[in-house]
Amino acid sequence: MQYPEHFIQPMRAELSSQGVIEARTPEQVDELLTPGGGTVLMVVNSVCGCAAGSARPGVLKSLDSDVRPDKVATVFAGGDVEALAHVRQILLPLPPSSPSAALFSDGKPVFMLHRHEIEGRDPSQIAEMLKKAYAEHCVPQPQA
Repeated sequence: MQYPEHFIQPMRAELSSQGVIEARTPEQVDELLTPGGGTVLMVVNSVCGCAAGSARPGVLKSLDSDVRPDKVATVFAGGDVEALAHVRQILLPLPPSSPSAALFSDGKPVFMLHRHEIEGRDPSQIAEMLKKAYAEHCVPQPQA
Protein backbone atom coordinates (compact mmCIF):
# COMPACT_ATOMS: atom_id res chain seq x y z
CA MET A 1 0.00 0.00 0.00
CA GLN A 2 1.32 3.44 -0.90
CA TYR A 3 0.62 6.28 1.51
CA PRO A 4 0.05 9.88 0.38
CA GLU A 5 3.33 11.80 0.53
CA HIS A 6 1.91 14.54 2.77
CA PHE A 7 1.03 11.84 5.30
CA ILE A 8 4.50 10.31 5.54
CA GLN A 9 6.63 13.44 5.05
CA PRO A 10 7.02 14.18 8.79
CA MET A 11 8.17 10.60 9.39
CA ARG A 12 10.64 10.86 6.49
CA ALA A 13 11.93 14.16 7.85
CA GLU A 14 12.70 12.69 11.27
CA LEU A 15 15.60 10.84 9.63
CA SER A 16 16.43 12.98 6.59
CA SER A 17 16.67 16.18 8.66
CA GLN A 18 19.48 14.45 10.57
CA GLY A 19 21.50 13.68 7.44
CA VAL A 20 20.10 10.23 6.63
CA ILE A 21 20.10 9.74 2.85
CA GLU A 22 16.75 8.96 1.25
CA ALA A 23 16.93 6.15 -1.30
CA ARG A 24 13.68 6.56 -3.15
CA THR A 25 14.46 4.55 -6.29
CA PRO A 26 16.15 1.21 -7.01
CA GLU A 27 18.94 3.13 -8.75
CA GLN A 28 19.60 5.19 -5.60
CA VAL A 29 19.71 1.96 -3.57
CA ASP A 30 22.27 0.51 -6.00
CA GLU A 31 24.40 3.67 -5.80
CA LEU A 32 24.57 3.28 -2.01
CA LEU A 33 25.11 -0.47 -1.90
CA THR A 34 27.95 -0.77 -4.39
CA PRO A 35 30.79 -3.24 -3.90
CA GLY A 36 33.66 -1.31 -2.34
CA GLY A 37 31.20 1.29 -1.04
CA GLY A 38 32.02 0.74 2.64
CA THR A 39 29.42 0.24 5.31
CA VAL A 40 25.83 1.42 4.91
CA LEU A 41 23.00 1.20 7.42
CA MET A 42 19.77 0.93 5.41
CA VAL A 43 16.73 1.76 7.54
CA VAL A 44 13.31 0.58 6.42
CA ASN A 45 11.14 3.37 7.79
CA SER A 46 7.46 2.87 8.54
CA VAL A 47 4.32 4.59 9.83
CA CYS A 48 3.89 2.15 12.72
CA GLY A 49 4.25 3.05 16.35
CA CYS A 50 7.40 1.03 16.91
CA ALA A 51 9.10 3.01 14.11
CA ALA A 52 8.15 6.28 15.79
CA GLY A 53 8.77 5.25 19.36
CA SER A 54 11.84 3.04 19.02
CA ALA A 55 13.31 2.51 15.55
CA ARG A 56 13.88 6.06 14.28
CA PRO A 57 15.05 7.46 17.63
CA GLY A 58 17.20 4.39 18.23
CA VAL A 59 18.87 4.66 14.83
CA LEU A 60 19.68 8.32 15.41
CA LYS A 61 20.98 7.62 18.92
CA SER A 62 23.20 4.82 17.57
CA LEU A 63 25.02 7.29 15.34
CA ASP A 64 26.34 9.23 18.32
CA SER A 65 29.46 7.09 18.31
CA ASP A 66 32.95 7.10 16.84
CA VAL A 67 32.30 3.66 15.33
CA ARG A 68 29.41 3.89 12.90
CA PRO A 69 28.61 3.17 9.25
CA ASP A 70 30.15 5.21 6.46
CA LYS A 71 26.63 6.10 5.28
CA VAL A 72 23.11 5.87 6.66
CA ALA A 73 20.20 5.66 4.27
CA THR A 74 16.49 4.95 4.36
CA VAL A 75 13.65 3.65 2.25
CA PHE A 76 10.06 4.16 3.33
CA ALA A 77 7.65 1.23 3.43
CA GLY A 78 4.44 2.45 1.84
CA GLY A 79 6.23 5.34 0.14
CA ASP A 80 9.28 4.15 -1.80
CA VAL A 81 7.63 1.01 -3.13
CA GLU A 82 10.13 0.10 -5.87
CA ALA A 83 13.18 1.02 -3.78
CA LEU A 84 11.89 -1.06 -0.86
CA ALA A 85 11.21 -4.04 -3.15
CA HIS A 86 14.78 -3.75 -4.43
CA VAL A 87 16.26 -3.63 -0.90
CA ARG A 88 14.19 -6.66 0.06
CA GLN A 89 15.44 -8.52 -3.02
CA ILE A 90 19.03 -7.76 -2.03
CA LEU A 91 18.33 -8.99 1.51
CA LEU A 92 16.99 -12.39 0.43
CA PRO A 93 16.79 -14.95 1.98
CA LEU A 94 16.17 -12.73 5.03
CA PRO A 95 12.43 -12.16 5.49
CA PRO A 96 10.91 -8.71 4.85
CA SER A 97 10.42 -6.58 7.92
CA SER A 98 9.30 -3.02 8.56
CA PRO A 99 10.51 -1.20 10.36
CA SER A 100 13.96 -2.71 10.23
CA ALA A 101 17.60 -1.83 9.76
CA ALA A 102 20.18 -3.71 7.74
CA LEU A 103 23.90 -3.09 7.86
CA PHE A 104 25.73 -3.67 4.59
CA SER A 105 29.45 -3.97 4.04
CA ASP A 106 30.61 -3.46 0.46
CA GLY A 107 27.09 -4.09 -0.80
CA LYS A 108 26.47 -7.29 1.16
CA PRO A 109 24.20 -7.59 4.21
CA VAL A 110 26.12 -8.40 7.40
CA PHE A 111 23.50 -7.62 10.09
CA MET A 112 19.72 -7.26 10.23
CA LEU A 113 17.53 -5.82 12.96
CA HIS A 114 13.97 -7.07 12.40
CA ARG A 115 10.67 -5.61 13.59
CA HIS A 116 10.27 -8.31 16.25
CA GLU A 117 13.62 -7.17 17.72
CA ILE A 118 12.42 -3.54 17.73
CA GLU A 119 8.97 -4.01 19.23
CA GLY A 120 8.88 -3.59 22.99
CA ARG A 121 12.35 -2.04 23.17
CA ASP A 122 13.21 1.57 23.86
CA PRO A 123 15.49 3.72 21.66
CA SER A 124 18.50 3.15 23.93
CA GLN A 125 18.16 -0.62 23.55
CA ILE A 126 17.85 -0.29 19.77
CA ALA A 127 20.90 1.97 19.70
CA GLU A 128 22.94 -0.54 21.71
CA MET A 129 22.04 -3.41 19.38
CA LEU A 130 23.10 -1.33 16.39
CA LYS A 131 26.31 -0.18 18.09
CA LYS A 132 27.28 -3.81 18.66
CA ALA A 133 26.87 -4.45 14.94
CA TYR A 134 28.89 -1.31 14.15
CA ALA A 135 31.67 -2.48 16.48
CA GLU A 136 31.86 -5.73 14.56
CA HIS A 137 31.60 -4.39 11.00
CA CYS A 138 32.46 -0.66 10.93
CA VAL A 139 35.53 1.49 11.50
CA PRO A 140 35.82 4.72 13.51
CA GLN A 141 34.43 7.82 11.78
CA PRO A 142 35.07 11.47 12.58
CA GLN A 143 32.15 13.09 14.40
CA ALA A 144 30.02 15.30 12.16
